[in-house]
Amino acid sequence: MNQPNRLAARAAAQAIAAKKLRAVELVEASLARIAEREPTVHAWAHLDRDLALKEARARDTEAPRGPLHGVPVGVKDIIDTADMPTEHGSPMHKGNRPAIDAACVALVRRAGGIILGKTVTTEFASSPPARTRNPLNPEHSPGGSSSGSAAAVADFHVPIGFGTQTAGSVIRPSAYCGLVGFKPSYGAYAVSGVKLLAHSLDTLGTLTRSVDDALLMWEVLQAAPAAPVAVRERPRIGLCHTPFWSQADKAAVDAFEAAARKLAASGFDLEIVELPAWFETLHEHHRVIAEYESARNTAFECAPERFHLHSATMQAARERGWRLTPERYSAARSAQSRGRNELASVLGGFDALMMPSAPGEAPRGLSTTGDPVFNRLASLLHVPAICVPVMKGPQGLPVGVQFVGTYGDDLRLLHLARRIEDLFA
Repeated sequence: MNQPNRLAARAAAQAIAAKKLRAVELVEASLARIAEREPTVHAWAHLDRDLALKEARARDTEAPRGPLHGVPVGVKDIIDTADMPTEHGSPMHKGNRPAIDAACVALVRRAGGIILGKTVTTEFASSPPARTRNPLNPEHSPGGSSSGSAAAVADFHVPIGFGTQTAGSVIRPSAYCGLVGFKPSYGAYAVSGVKLLAHSLDTLGTLTRSVDDALLMWEVLQAAPAAPVAVRERPRIGLCHTPFWSQADKAAVDAFEAAARKLAASGFDLEIVELPAWFETLHEHHRVIAEYESARNTAFECAPERFHLHSATMQAARERGWRLTPERYSAARSAQSRGRNELASVLGGFDALMMPSAPGEAPRGLSTTGDPVFNRLASLLHVPAICVPVMKGPQGLPVGVQFVGTYGDDLRLLHLARRIEDLFA
């Protein structure tokens, strides 16, 4: 089979199960692609080629374990793996070897998947950029903090990468790299073994090249087939500029409007939606929660003998977090709860809200991973969100839109997104 590393995960697993493709062939093709491209892309924090090939040979001697049998997966380097280091993008965890796999890694193995390696993360999955470059144009950022997973999937190293999202670390890299990024409802995926930055916000997510593979990973991470969900014949989509529309550049506006026209022409019912005016304050509440919890979740790393190992950006964020009072934090959590209730009321009449995924194309240079201005709302209010690529901007880089669904109704959003994806294929 020519270039099996370009197959979608479900197609690859089906080909392996049908004996039309060997897992070894798929892993070898992935490793060959990495050898060719890694000097430019820098997507990987750790690779164990011998281990991956050993796992692939074992899969080829077994009956299919599950829906990922023989398929290589990239794991963000804040997620524990028992047979590889987990270093959190920080020198203070250099060589750290966890004793056991994170739950999501164990579920991938249970489904027959092969952990190819650990993908680059920004420092503690926060904002300081890492070394990864956008494979579509190495002069541009791949986004963050799930930088390596986004680059690895977009560049055909693996069909699936794990990401995590505190603000916009799944949706934004997916938008910048032309991927489908799925952030489920808060708590939908097990996070045991994932180093949490902010426990009231962090969500495990997936980066794939198709909605169908995001749906496949839902099945893997739930350890159960996806239940059938009906999507109405004329889905109702709320066009939501959010309070931050002024920060969308021409590429983001053009993509949003093009997506709206395509949906309308395809029989979707569209309506402009205004969020409550006070939602403009939610970004500040998100910051308070993130910085308060992050400081306390990294208390070990913030000890005086290790604090200097943080970057200057991280030191400043941690110091702000320690200065925040429990009363300020409690007020932000109350606003979070109020916002969830009011967003649920807004979503009540719609199948999803459509919003920009990012302010525009991936920024040039590696001094920033981009602005999560259009992502914090879904993260703070715990609702599922999915990025769908729509078009290319003036620099030739992808621009996507995101669809935000009702809390707990993830499967409906996934099935809706698969239908939308077909319109832009």
